[in-house]
Order: sequence, then C-alpha cells, then structure tokens
Amino acid sequence: MREFLESLSGKVAQKIAWVLSLVEDLDVVPTTYFKKLVGTEEIWECRIQLGSNAYRIFGFFDGNNLVVLTHGLIKKTQKTPQREIEKAETYRRDYLKRRTKR
Repeated sequence: MREFLESLSGKVAQKIAWVLSLVEDLDVVPTTYFKKLVGTEEIWECRIQLGSNAYRIFGFFDGNNLVVLTHGLIKKTQKTPQREIEKAETYRRDYLKRRTKR
C-alpha cells in the first residue's frame, strides 16, 4: 500500500487523503467515494477520480471502526479486475488469520 501511495503525484495523494478522511469522519459515506464490492468477502473500495483518471484503494473492516487498506491501483478498465479483488480477499484472510493468533 505504501509503495502505491508513494508512486502518486501530490494532487492525487491529496485527493486520496481527502477521500480517506471522508471514510473516517462520516457515518454514511457516499458510494461515489466508498462502497462494498458485491460478491466479495467484505471487500470495500475507495473510489478516487481526478480528471480522467480513476484510482481504487481496496480494504476491509476490522470491527466497526478500523478500515484495513490492502492495496491500490490506477483503474484502466471499466470493470475492476477480478485478480485485484482476489488479492484484497487474500490480504484479508491473511490479516484475520494472523490477528487470531495473537
């Protein structure tokens, strides 16, 4: 996740920070910015649009208040690639497995 964020320009990083602050601060975030991906194991995506470029950051909830971000991408197709959704689900399962071992 860190590598993805560090690879982005300042304007994109600012927009992502703004969208993440909406997720943190609002009780109900508009689906324009944050929505659950249908047919997934509780994977959510932050949706960032800047000009003609679309960015996605995937994550999941740990409890009611903590959102764990898994990875991000610059969206190049209309539909989110299935392999990216599967990657987020793999990160989620790994996280939950490690969390229960504590």
